[in-house]
Amino acid sequence: MAKDKNQKGGSWMDLALPEDFPEPYTEERAEEEEEDTEEAAKDRAVKCSPTLLRMLKAAESRWTPHFRDKAELSELGLKATEAEALKTNMKIQVSDQQEEFNKPPTKAGPRPLSHSVSQSSADSFSSVGSVSSEDECPPQEKLQKTSQGLTDFCIKNIKQAPFGRKEIDIAQQGMPALMILRKRAGGEKPLAGAKVVGCTHITAQTAVLIETLAALGAQCRWAACNIFSTQNAVAAALAEGGISVFAWKGESEDDFWWCIDRCVAADSWEPNLILDDGGDLTQWIYKKHPSLFKKLKGIVEESVTGIYRLYLLSKAGKLCVPAMNVNDSVTKQKFDNLYCCKESILDGLKRTIDVMFGGKQVVVCGYGEVGKGCCAALKGLGAVIYVTEVDPICALQACMDGLRVITLSEGIRHADMVITCTGNKNVVTREHFDRMRSGCIVCNMGHSNTEIDLASLRTRELKWHRVRPQVDHIIWPDGKRVVLLAEGRLLNLSCSTVPSFVLSVTASTQALALIELYNAPAGRYKQDVYLLPKKMDEYVASLHLPMFDAHVTELTEGQAQYLGISKHGPFKPNYYRY
Repeated sequence: MAKDKNQKGGSWMDLALPEDFPEPYTEERAEEEEEDTEEAAKDRAVKCSPTLLRMLKAAESRWTPHFRDKAELSELGLKATEAEALKTNMKIQVSDQQEEFNKPPTKAGPRPLSHSVSQSSADSFSSVGSVSSEDECPPQEKLQKTSQGLTDFCIKNIKQAPFGRKEIDIAQQGMPALMILRKRAGGEKPLAGAKVVGCTHITAQTAVLIETLAALGAQCRWAACNIFSTQNAVAAALAEGGISVFAWKGESEDDFWWCIDRCVAADSWEPNLILDDGGDLTQWIYKKHPSLFKKLKGIVEESVTGIYRLYLLSKAGKLCVPAMNVNDSVTKQKFDNLYCCKESILDGLKRTIDVMFGGKQVVVCGYGEVGKGCCAALKGLGAVIYVTEVDPICALQACMDGLRVITLSEGIRHADMVITCTGNKNVVTREHFDRMRSGCIVCNMGHSNTEIDLASLRTRELKWHRVRPQVDHIIWPDGKRVVLLAEGRLLNLSCSTVPSFVLSVTASTQALALIELYNAPAGRYKQDVYLLPKKMDEYVASLHLPMFDAHVTELTEGQAQYLGISKHGPFKPNYYRY
């Protein structure tokens, strides 16, 4: 038609329409065409490979009409196959594999994978999407054992260890600082004799940290700080590597505390260091095993919630061990909280909900580092951002960034999405939920699930409907629906993953903090909460610069004297705000 259009004097209006339109496609016409096709096929023999022939016949069998007797269909199919084989002078053997391929998919599970699928792909599929009878069994009731005979663990399925090991190997490529620490300090074993009990997200990235601590000489036992963020294959790989892990994805609240209790193992094992994310492990040992708590050499905490709990203990005079505040270190605040959330918020939302963000009205509760990252990402996609804040300094920063600062009550009626980033409790209450428009999406980017008042939503008049993993519709009596993601828990790690490079920064600060507390001479740290030394912050940053081929300028002696600092750092005082 393009050729006709370009002819001289031709136009679209001059094109002639056909006088006869094709007849409708009816069953009689289909039978006539089928007869014509069979007659034409008799006149010409097309040779093809046996494999292609089997695939074509299998595809054709799916479109044939349903016969009254399945045996009749099978018999006709075999006769047609044999006839075609004789026509092309090829021998076709009808095997069990062909019969299995011809079976339609059943509801019992996914269709069998072909033998051309690689082993790694099959492992990935089984670890992510399949549900076997073994996986349906509660992990506490399983009797599992590693290839080395270890039984002191509780995970979903130890058979997923090979796939988990591949995930860990991939994560190592994006975590240069931890790999450098292994090389530089592996021979010295600065954590020899340390017994570290940890409660963090169990992902491929944290697995690199755990194995780094083990390479530095520590004995480790681990539980998960989030019931949705555990990667089951990674937990299996850690167990296979000799780490006692007690975690699986989708734990209940009772399972969560059971895993922490088994991880502590106070009757048979006495930890001397805690690595915590959220303060749940610290709180459990403090309340359940006070004598064990007093023997600790130190605590390393990386979350706002956990730091808040430690400061409460310190203020009340009940903190009897030194604690290191990793959350407020510069590298953690800027990279894990700001840059990581800037990227992972979109990943988590896109994986769970099919929605465009352009023009959507989004209320972000809190404008700290996490809130700043979320706002920057959503604003870049064209969303209209509103911010709620209690701190006038953060509120002023939001205004200078071009955002509207309001109260949640002011904007809740028109919000398409509400994201909490405060680290506080009861930020979004039942009153707010009742005033939301239908279809409003609610999620949390803070550590704890206390920011959203879920208890007020578990009532008889409200119905919960799980539409997909980590996505619940809460239905009001009038039909209004509110979409809740990850049951109010941390969105990015519950519904997606985070970049390995960002977690390399945080994990490096955690490892150095543990080394510092374990090797510090008596009297250096008292029973209080300490910030990570500035020198360590700068050291962690310097370990990551080679990935960008970055070259830092070195101060001269005169310049260092002029600034009153050492030419080797630290370059900023503790009160400096980056």
